[in-house]
Amino acid sequence: MARRFTAAALAAESLPERQRRASTVLRRLRTLYEPRCALLHDDPLQLLVATILSAQTTDEQVNKVTPALFARYPTAAAFAAAGQDELETAIGSIGLFRNKAKSIRGACQLLCEEYGGVVPATMPDLLRLPGVARKTANVVLGTAFGKAVGVVVDTHVQRLSNRLGLTAESDNTNRIEQDLMTVLPRSRWIEAAHNLIWHGRKCCRAQRPNCAGCLVADLCPQVGVSPAG
Repeated sequence: MARRFTAAALAAESLPERQRRASTVLRRLRTLYEPRCALLHDDPLQLLVATILSAQTTDEQVNKVTPALFARYPTAAAFAAAGQDELETAIGSIGLFRNKAKSIRGACQLLCEEYGGVVPATMPDLLRLPGVARKTANVVLGTAFGKAVGVVVDTHVQRLSNRLGLTAESDNTNRIEQDLMTVLPRSRWIEAAHNLIWHGRKCCRAQRPNCAGCLVADLCPQVGVSPAG
């Protein structure tokens, strides 16, 4: 079970104190990781499709599929014209491939019908696309367009933000995002998400986090707390 930061512990720390601690955490993580997206892509459409595919699937698995996928379907029109069975076959090694194929086709059909086949660069427009919620929209806006509209909250960010005491929320990703937007300056939202994700993969894993080798362990309220605590 992931270790959780309690609301009582969070309340004992003032917002300025939490903001200063968050700033120090991110400054240290910046020395470890390049703030980049691990999903291979060349344009916003490819990033959109890859992010839809990445739900409950590792980026490594997605990256094995997408080079051939993008070569076969280079545009939104090509994805929109693909048959459901055809696209399912193309992504069949990815978890939840049937639903993801449906979402990709639906998103690309709407892109062609209302956006000229171009991925829009606003949150409301992205949220209209099938298969796109705030996490996917934030990935596309931040990585493809450099727009800090929100903070990407995937499973790694969700876990680390709680362990590090940046939020007391454990399950509601929208509330976690709002907490992160409060403790982090907007200029750091995109970078912070990338670095927290990399740290979650490399060090602060869900099971057996490497606290002894963690560069921010002295700033983590959960160090020394049992996993069930």
